[in-house]
Amino acid sequence: MTEPIDARREAAAGRPPRVGAIGWVRLWSRVAMMVLAALVTVPLHYLWRLFRLHSPWPRIFLGSVGRISGARVSRVGTPLKRNVFYVANHLSWIDILAIGGTSGSAFVAKREIGASPIVGWLSTLNRTVFVSREDRLGVADQINQLRDTIAENWAITVFPEGTTTDGRSLLPFKTPMLKVLEPPPAGVRVQPVLMDFGAVGEEIAWIGAESGRDNAIRVLSRAGSFPVRVHYLEPFCPSAISGRKAIAAESRRRLTEALEGVLGEPLRPFVGHEVLGAG
Repeated sequence: MTEPIDARREAAAGRPPRVGAIGWVRLWSRVAMMVLAALVTVPLHYLWRLFRLHSPWPRIFLGSVGRISGARVSRVGTPLKRNVFYVANHLSWIDILAIGGTSGSAFVAKREIGASPIVGWLSTLNRTVFVSREDRLGVADQINQLRDTIAENWAITVFPEGTTTDGRSLLPFKTPMLKVLEPPPAGVRVQPVLMDFGAVGEEIAWIGAESGRDNAIRVLSRAGSFPVRVHYLEPFCPSAISGRKAIAAESRRRLTEALEGVLGEPLRPFVGHEVLGAG
């Protein structure tokens, strides 16, 4: 590991990252490059939309920001291009850049992200569906949004753990957003997607009480690059499985098997925001 375990525990406990002068220079250089990427791709995206053309620019933007952030993304397996519901494990905001950059998928995100003036606006360019887990009465509307997004965007990604882990664990899958698959739209398949950060997973992961701002500072000020492998696993037909809980269980089973294969060991229990036996 390039970062001591104590530093990771400090981040998980919500303590601000310790960044030196060179780290701040590195961070603001990366932010400047991200702004430049947005200045190039966003106007082109609107131009494509003006002429009612399918825009590749959100995908290009996400892939570019991922690389600027230090992620060296490689794709393992073949993502379905349309009529697909990706179900992925979740470590970091880098996941969105990696999956979006390799597949062009839209995403389901927390409503709080949509309220962010910059990140929220950029998310809308990729037709992100913003949901609130607390809005029990609005679940039906959220399901309809998901159905519309699948119809218009061909692909959408959900992170059913509901939060992030360290890449060595999988939380139980929450199923409300999978209700869109009861019954599944005609021709739609489910494709599990494994996010694999290798040895730096625990270092990059956004867990515990760490704020999004502090995690971004910690990642963007980090020296060098890090590998991110996006494993597109074998898809399956949800119509052959009875209900969203069974679909969630099958997706989790496949992801567990793939993650244990990558790690070469059983998954660790994840309790609260601390991994038992971490380090």
